[in-house]
Amino acid sequence: MIIRKLRLERSWSQQQLAEYSGLSIRTIQRLEKGQVPSEESAKCLAAVFEVDANDLIACFDTQPTKEASMSPLEVTRAEQRAMREVEDLKDFYQHALVYAVVIPFLWIINWITSSEYLWAIWPTLGWGLGLSIHGVTALGLFKLFSPEWEKRQIEKRLNR
Repeated sequence: MIIRKLRLERSWSQQQLAEYSGLSIRTIQRLEKGQVPSEESAKCLAAVFEVDANDLIACFDTQPTKEASMSPLEVTRAEQRAMREVEDLKDFYQHALVYAVVIPFLWIINWITSSEYLWAIWPTLGWGLGLSIHGVTALGLFKLFSPEWEKRQIEKRLNR
């Protein structure tokens, strides 16, 4: 996650980071998912991000337990959660965009091929329901089983 954090702080795409560092996009993707970089990859990235390569590699080995003692290169749990939420939101927007493009296309095909039977209603409703559920979860509109709910339930059972 540290590679992604550093990349996003500079508003770079994965493609740009690959070009600046001389690494492949696939390598950047693997490192952003948590794979430990080789010494050579760490040196390339450290040069691009202007940090020490050993500090960069150290971020992959262990995650801190206390946020107060963290170095600037480490990713806090709050940052990890925020990145995950943004990724979920991005996935939802992509899902909605594909829906907005494909469904009208299906209706056009339905109208051209057999306008007397509206079969396009079924994918519209089915996919629309899936998109709605995706939206509710991605936008955090329904937080029944959220971490906050879990914390409240645990504290309730511990009589706090």
